Amino acid sequence: MQLQYSIWLFHAILACGLAAWLSLAAINNLHAFHGSVWAIGNTMRMDPLRQDPTLQSPLLRRALTSLALHRLALVVVLVLQLAASIAACTGVIFFFAGGLPAALPWLNLALCAMAAFLLLMHLGGLWFAYWIAQEGLQTTHLVLLLWTMALFAVFNFFS
Repeated sequence: MQLQYSIWLFHAILACGLAAWLSLAAINNLHAFHGSVWAIGNTMRMDPLRQDPTLQSPLLRRALTSLALHRLALVVVLVLQLAASIAACTGVIFFFAGGLPAALPWLNLALCAMAAFLLLMHLGGLWFAYWIAQEGLQTTHLVLLLWTMALFAVFNFFS
């Protein structure tokens, strides 16, 4: 296989994988909306800090119990996920029609929306002290953000 074809194949796999991942993330949040609201509410209420062994922290004053705010947080994330998914799928279409240069603006837009919702989740988690009792969730957000940055680098600097 020639080098240019192997690079094209690598970009195609990454672009399709990004579009699929973003689409599944949005579909999952749409189908399990109430469960996702509960998960966000769990963090925003700071419930993990109240489980045994409980932690007394001045940060607990930040807890928000409003179901409307939990729903709003998910809607904001979901709008960004849908925008990212649509942009990534459009990028894949342009990729197969005209190559990476044609797809790049769409893939970059998808990665921008992805970075936005991941940073919102990460910063929201930090505000609600999820590093104390939800280390796995924090790690997931950080790894996904690193994946987003790596995809940006691969698409923009390794073509």
